[in-house]
Amino acid sequence: MKARFIKHSLQFKTPGGTSRGVLKIKNTWFLILEHQGKRGYGECGMFEGLSYDDVPQFEEKLQWVCEHIHLGEKQLLAQLGEFPALFFGVEMAFASLRSKTGFELFPSAFTQKEQGITINGLIWMGDKNFMKKQITDKLNQGFHCIKLKIGAIDFQEELRLLKYIRSEFTASDVELRVDANGAFSPTEALEKLKRLSDYELHSIEQPIKAKQIEDMASLCAATPLPIALDEELIGVTQRPAKEELLKTIQPQYIILKPTLVGGFAGSREWIEIAEEQNIKWWITSALESNIGLNAIAQFTYQLNNEMPQGLGTGSLFTNNIASPLYVKKDQLFYNPNQSWDLTLIS
Repeated sequence: MKARFIKHSLQFKTPGGTSRGVLKIKNTWFLILEHQGKRGYGECGMFEGLSYDDVPQFEEKLQWVCEHIHLGEKQLLAQLGEFPALFFGVEMAFASLRSKTGFELFPSAFTQKEQGITINGLIWMGDKNFMKKQITDKLNQGFHCIKLKIGAIDFQEELRLLKYIRSEFTASDVELRVDANGAFSPTEALEKLKRLSDYELHSIEQPIKAKQIEDMASLCAATPLPIALDEELIGVTQRPAKEELLKTIQPQYIILKPTLVGGFAGSREWIEIAEEQNIKWWITSALESNIGLNAIAQFTYQLNNEMPQGLGTGSLFTNNIASPLYVKKDQLFYNPNQSWDLTLIS
């Protein structure tokens, strides 16, 4: 078996605004396996500035994986617990190699009969007019769940945007989620959550920065608005620590990004622990290319979670990998008759 990797810079069609800054490119790394005339494709979509494995030796470790591919999947994964994006890329690449087509990793009605996955529409931060246009576009496209990035523009403007949506659509018409990406301080967070709760929101994602465990636990206990943990899960790699984190904070939801939490195996472990503690969850992509998004979508479908998932990121880039994935209204589909175009990474 041979292995190599290719680095690829995904270019945003429109810069994506978050409370951590504006995204114009998203680097990713493709792991390509070759064995007995077949190829397997994995994506190591380490998120610079966010991922636990955003370390100087990331590419060095990926090169080590390529040089030691003869060890096989199980032994390689045992060495990658502290590199969740690499762990996921290796899982994905071996699953791809085992599949008949190279890309049908979890055969299901999603891959074979074009059964869709309900997803949320993502609204990036920007000025009021830019955000309002995005909201209008998503609603016109048929989305019934919208997720707004908040925390970068004036809070009063954000409240006015939410008020505008609610003046046009009730909570039964459109589900609203907001993602603060840790933008609120612990001292102001509860008051802001009270203000946000006036607009019948489904939930708020990561209202304060991660690793403020006591503050987050207090917030989850007092909040008038369900809280979903996201960044809080990053870097928590051992099961006892995961169990203790959720037991201490007791969030209403957790959000799982396989690239950031150790792929299929890491996501399954978090789900098992969350369900033991009656905590709900959903899956979100982390700006992977369509190769990673495809793997996450197929994995998500077979988990039978009927909540809207965060998988609508495939159309964000000008130079994505052309794939059978497509969005119609508020659902993500896979067309089994559409071929992949791997020219960019061949």
